[in-house]
Amino acid sequence: MLKKNIRLRREYLNKREHQKEYVEKSLKKVKLNESYDLGKKLPTELYKEESSLRKELALDDKNTLIPRSMVDDEYNMEFYKEPSILMTTSRSPSSRLTQFSKEMSLIFPNSARINRGALHINDLIQMAQKQGVTDMILLHEHRGEPDGIIISHLPYGPTIHLGLFNTVLRHDLKGKLDTVSLAYPHLIFQGFTTPLGERVTKILKHLFPIPKAESKRVIVFANQNDIISFR
Repeated sequence: MLKKNIRLRREYLNKREHQKEYVEKSLKKVKLNESYDLGKKLPTELYKEESSLRKELALDDKNTLIPRSMVDDEYNMEFYKEPSILMTTSRSPSSRLTQFSKEMSLIFPNSARINRGALHINDLIQMAQKQGVTDMILLHEHRGEPDGIIISHLPYGPTIHLGLFNTVLRHDLKGKLDTVSLAYPHLIFQGFTTPLGERVTKILKHLFPIPKAESKRVIVFANQNDIISFR
């Protein structure tokens, strides 16, 4: 397992080193493909490289032709498998944080909740990777009140920390409540227009499997002034 992680880490770092060169070559192939499709004159800067680029272009399809960054590569296989989430809390959680983790496990499909115990974060990561977990969620509290959530995509990230404010549990609401649907939800993102917003959107949306068209469950993430309202 350790040798495999070392090899994968080296491959990842090697991709990062050659990222600029890869993007430049991909853009050249896009220009060459456009000139072929539209019958345009070949750009002069591609004359010398046309032969080699044409050979590589023959092996590309519409997905591999588009230049992708390392951000894209972190999630490039999630279209072929559903996410699997491991959820836990900080050590010695209060009863309120424990209840909060139970309710959060209903929000995220395909999530498994475990008791942290005395496990170190490294032990949790290794256990998650052995079980084929794609994401890990860690819930924090301050004086018995949930105040933070850490979401980490395995094995390379990204990792994001979100602060929690005005947390209301189902047990805090008065009256009889309907049961929580376990159907895969449709997602709505509002106000995530900046590059950082798009990054956060990608992290959040890959925590949910693709829903069926007839699913009536909807989850909304609305961003306003860097405050995300969830409902």
